[in-house]
Amino acid sequence: MSTIQPFRAVRYATNPAARDISALLAPPYDILDQADKDRLLHGDPRNFVKIDLPHIPPKSAGPPECYEQAARQLSAWLADGTMVRDQAPALYVYHQSYTSGGERYVRKMFFARLRIEPFGTGSVFPHERTFGGPKEDRLRLTQATRANLSPIFGLYEDAPNTVATRLEQALPEEPLAVGTLDEVENRLWAVTAPETIAEVQRLLADKAIYIADGHHRYGTAGMYRDWLIEQQGPLPEDHPANFVLSVFCAMEDPGLLILPTHRVLPGVSLTAETLKHHEPVEVAHLLADQAADVPAALGKFGPQAAGMWNTRDKGFYMVRPLRPDLLDEFEPDHCEAWRRLGLTFLHAYLIDRFIVPQLCDGKAPEIRYVKDADDAIRTAKATSGTAFLMQPTTMEELRAVCQAGEVMPQKSTYFYPKLASGLVINPLDE
Repeated sequence: MSTIQPFRAVRYATNPAARDISALLAPPYDILDQADKDRLLHGDPRNFVKIDLPHIPPKSAGPPECYEQAARQLSAWLADGTMVRDQAPALYVYHQSYTSGGERYVRKMFFARLRIEPFGTGSVFPHERTFGGPKEDRLRLTQATRANLSPIFGLYEDAPNTVATRLEQALPEEPLAVGTLDEVENRLWAVTAPETIAEVQRLLADKAIYIADGHHRYGTAGMYRDWLIEQQGPLPEDHPANFVLSVFCAMEDPGLLILPTHRVLPGVSLTAETLKHHEPVEVAHLLADQAADVPAALGKFGPQAAGMWNTRDKGFYMVRPLRPDLLDEFEPDHCEAWRRLGLTFLHAYLIDRFIVPQLCDGKAPEIRYVKDADDAIRTAKATSGTAFLMQPTTMEELRAVCQAGEVMPQKSTYFYPKLASGLVINPLDE
């Protein structure tokens, strides 16, 4: 059973005459470096990055004073009116409007608290394997601020779009806040009507939640809850620390776009000619003039096809298993949906069972994950490597793997656009 709660958000102060907080929003902390932080703060010293990214890089814990300073800054902004705490508990409806591939999209979501539970024991599931990484930075920031500063991104099944429709029926005429970040328009409303909140809670109760982004943040929330229990004993059932700030979106939402993440193997030169002599694999020249055209050109070859490029070949090539069931004999412990993914063919067969023994002397190669196809080609050129250009994972593939109780390979999905940071904060001290 999925349990969500409304909450009284801390957010930037707005009013009907001043709703635009564009200069205060920031991209997610984990894609920023010092130059990004400096740029955002140069634009406005009150930018959210000031408290959301106190230590760079956030892959390890910084000195205690940087987190203490973030907490003091948050308190100061509340004291001087830069930020306010809403009076009534709400579900915060969040729309993102953006353009991709010449098409205009609106992704419809909402903020709420989600009850924390161990993965796979109830209704919350990871959707892809993640790289291990330290969570100490986010844990120390949460301990200092007593708040979730940024959300996880959760998906739920709702083909009739019932939840979003119900929330839209209750929207105030004007949003609380608007802001444009990286050419994406963000809009935020508060829905406080108890009957609407109760209805959304009921609609979500029997749905599984699949984490699209923020697996580490989810884990950190559980660590904070456990730390708080150590500090003060058992928590009441509805204590905020038993929940984590989340953004929810229906899997079937027309504005939910999944883009591919491409792979580059530096120093590995895999040619089409080499693969043509490898019986289980099919190779064909791909009619694509530019890297950006490759994912679409792969479509006619089926979901397991990947694009390939290296400095020794002329042009782009398609590579796929000669038989769709190639992985059945090698990965019998995985479900059929997992074995039919293009990414699992690439990783579990082409890399692990061909490139590693044939081209890398049995050692796993470095893999770089690149979102832009042109950047992948440039990286392959610069490193005398091979680029694999992937098709985007479909929502049907994601759903099938998750429903089988499995997770997809690392970096299987790039949900575009990223959520903006700085719209709402979830206090954990009430």
